[in-house]
Amino acid sequence: MREIKIPYGKGFQYLHIEEEKLHAVLCPEKLPRSIREEDDIVEEALANPIASARLRELVKGKNHILLITSDHTRPVPSRITIPHLMKEIREGNPQAEVIVLIATGMHRRTTQEELAARFGEKFIREEKILIHDAYDESSMRFFGTLPSGGELWLNGKLAWADLVIAEGFIEPHFFAGFSGGRKAILPGIAAEKTVRYNHNARFIASPMARQGSLTENPIHQDMLYAAKQAGLAFILNVILDEEKRICAAVAGDPEKAHLEGCRICETGKRLTPVPSEIAVTSNGGYPLDQNVYQSVKGMTAGEACVKPGGVLIMNAALGDGHGGEHFFRWFADRADPDAVMDDIIHVAPEETHFDQWEAQILARVLQKASCIFVTGEENRALIEQMHMQWAPDADTALSAALSITGPESKVTVIPDGVGVIF
Repeated sequence: MREIKIPYGKGFQYLHIEEEKLHAVLCPEKLPRSIREEDDIVEEALANPIASARLRELVKGKNHILLITSDHTRPVPSRITIPHLMKEIREGNPQAEVIVLIATGMHRRTTQEELAARFGEKFIREEKILIHDAYDESSMRFFGTLPSGGELWLNGKLAWADLVIAEGFIEPHFFAGFSGGRKAILPGIAAEKTVRYNHNARFIASPMARQGSLTENPIHQDMLYAAKQAGLAFILNVILDEEKRICAAVAGDPEKAHLEGCRICETGKRLTPVPSEIAVTSNGGYPLDQNVYQSVKGMTAGEACVKPGGVLIMNAALGDGHGGEHFFRWFADRADPDAVMDDIIHVAPEETHFDQWEAQILARVLQKASCIFVTGEENRALIEQMHMQWAPDADTALSAALSITGPESKVTVIPDGVGVIF
């Protein structure tokens, strides 16, 4: 019998499986553990920016600095990174006014408690922090037309800024290729109608809009354009290990530094799928597994390894439930995933509905395989309303899956579905 730890919330699920049933356990190669401290890694990146002057030089003569950072749904270690960015800014221009803008995209507003957990009480007390609201049209400014034809509306604070910089982290992303870099702008601080257009059904269906794919990815191309129009001048992006510690960092030119970060991130993460009747995965634990909406990302790793008609087991704590009423209603109001997909593929880009993209990908996954969702019993009803089966733990889910696919079924386990590229 084999025991496999699967990230779940702030802990783990423990899957027990007979060796003869286990087809593969797919984990990325561990990035070399640096002997340097996390602070040292960040300092070195900032001291050696890629294709850019050092930040302390860029801020000279710039009195309005907009620093964009991720929201509560992303594990960016801002308690480490932000102090280094602020030090660079203030050593280069002590008089500069800095506004920290939380890039929520279309997520809910970050709470004060989440801000404190992210930055520390002292920081939020002393610094000016604004939270982006994608639904407040009065706070937006028009920045042109995206390559895809959509209107580019971004947070109006960009017009106030003399210099725009961003921090973030890089991981494989299930339709943008990789997170980080340009995503701080679109979807990070974009208006909801711009995000909706960028996430339209045709783009989501593109075979190039997949994990680890940037070349000819229409979603990425729009995001790059948005970052340039916004005047994003400098980024600091980190790469995290399986313990969510900084193992590498890049800084400098938003496009070139990001590409280098993607190269580092991809090292050891691009794996060959091992198809099985049953695939088991997760969303990498907290904070990425707070809701079903975010968990779709990890489910696409299971999608790559489950045979058609098989069973996908997804492990996610879902402390925030489904993650969006609109997303939930796509499934709760329709008979099955086929009906969801049929409705979505006929929606024109300019009419893209709220959370349609996530529903489209989840429907695609569920059209290939049924899903057993491991989460707390408080989420059972919503899971079942979304046409998935509920289980209280990984072992119960595996037993249920085997009863569907047969006792001779093979199982592929991807412990961290957002940490691999297929």
